[in-house]
Amino acid sequence: MLERFIQNKQLDAAKLSAKKLLSARGEANAQSMAIKLIEQYEHLDKRSQTAFFHFLSSQFNPDPAMVVDAANRYNAERNEASLIHLFQTVEPPRQELLRRVNRAPSGTATILKMRQTLLSYLKEHPAFAATDADMHHLLSSWFNPGFLELHQITWNSPAQLLEKIIEHESVHAIDGWDDLRRRLQPDRRCFAFFHPQLPGEPLIFVEVALVPGIATDIGGLIHKQAPVGEPKSFKAAIFYSISNCQPGLKGVSLGNFLIKRVAQKLIEEIPSLKTFCTLSPIPGLSVWLDAGAPLPEEKLSAVQLRKWQEAQKILLLDGLSWAERLKAGWHPDHCNEAEKTALMRLSALYLMHKTPEARGDAVGKFHLSNGATLHQINWAADLSKKGLQQSGGLMVNYLYELDKVEAQHEAFSQKKVSYSRAVDKLV
Repeated sequence: MLERFIQNKQLDAAKLSAKKLLSARGEANAQSMAIKLIEQYEHLDKRSQTAFFHFLSSQFNPDPAMVVDAANRYNAERNEASLIHLFQTVEPPRQELLRRVNRAPSGTATILKMRQTLLSYLKEHPAFAATDADMHHLLSSWFNPGFLELHQITWNSPAQLLEKIIEHESVHAIDGWDDLRRRLQPDRRCFAFFHPQLPGEPLIFVEVALVPGIATDIGGLIHKQAPVGEPKSFKAAIFYSISNCQPGLKGVSLGNFLIKRVAQKLIEEIPSLKTFCTLSPIPGLSVWLDAGAPLPEEKLSAVQLRKWQEAQKILLLDGLSWAERLKAGWHPDHCNEAEKTALMRLSALYLMHKTPEARGDAVGKFHLSNGATLHQINWAADLSKKGLQQSGGLMVNYLYELDKVEAQHEAFSQKKVSYSRAVDKLV
């Protein structure tokens, strides 16, 4: 009972501080008042946080009558003054509140944590959507890639930073310090974006292997005992992992800029590099197979339609889920040729036709929307437990031809996937 009473007092104090911070007096004393609000917010428990987000979402919206009046005024006058007035009127006061919170020394970090927490509540509390939209809008400006710093992570980087790389690697887990050390040898690179307000905190990082040609299996790139390549052999840069470190930046586009900045940096450092390519997972494939491998039939040619139906019969005839198939002993090393052909064909059709959809493969959507080409699908490329569960061990090379990425980015925005002849032959 006492704890609840204390929490209610903290919540009331945080609400009052938010109102004061947004007042004229708050503008004059923004930093000190923001610090106070941050301290109060950090002492709130889950229940009180939820109540605070309800407060932000209901008490700091634009005035509807003023919005209608400003819109009517702009519609009647159509001049710069009425347009500016409309902009000022429709902007939620909540955005200015967040700007003033951001003036505190730890303001940026606090807003990132607030949004991370809010996102975890959003499904249960859809009324928080406008507050999330405001946070996303401001963070997209504050974390514009033009403001970010690109740094290479090396074995000589601070231990605390290296620990964060191990912690946040989300594609191919780093198995301790020896594993990390191998990923930072001379034939490997790791680059991260940093923000000036978050020193020592990587926002997103990418791992790159420098090799003689396009890599077709992940084992050779991440094995701790893999021999270190000679610099004279570096002809291809393989982007094999990209990981976000800040959940509060969900939806803020950073990865596409990171890959392009890193590619440009590598060209300057190693002129012999001619190929820039990924070795990527297909995280949505098994889920799609379990759903029956549905496709938009109207987008398939007669030949594709027939081959898709044949592949469905071969691969889905036993009625087992993908997890059940693996549990029964399925493995790429001892499946028959018909199954291999069917799985490769279905994966190609999935990436070609499902990726542009709202729920298409997330990794494929990222690279194809970034202007890459669906270049090659590789059999038995990731035999880890995770790789088998996600896609039966298949992985994809997305090729970045730097002179084509802009045109292919535009094509993907029209739901057109750029793919190679090798992929076309699979379907």
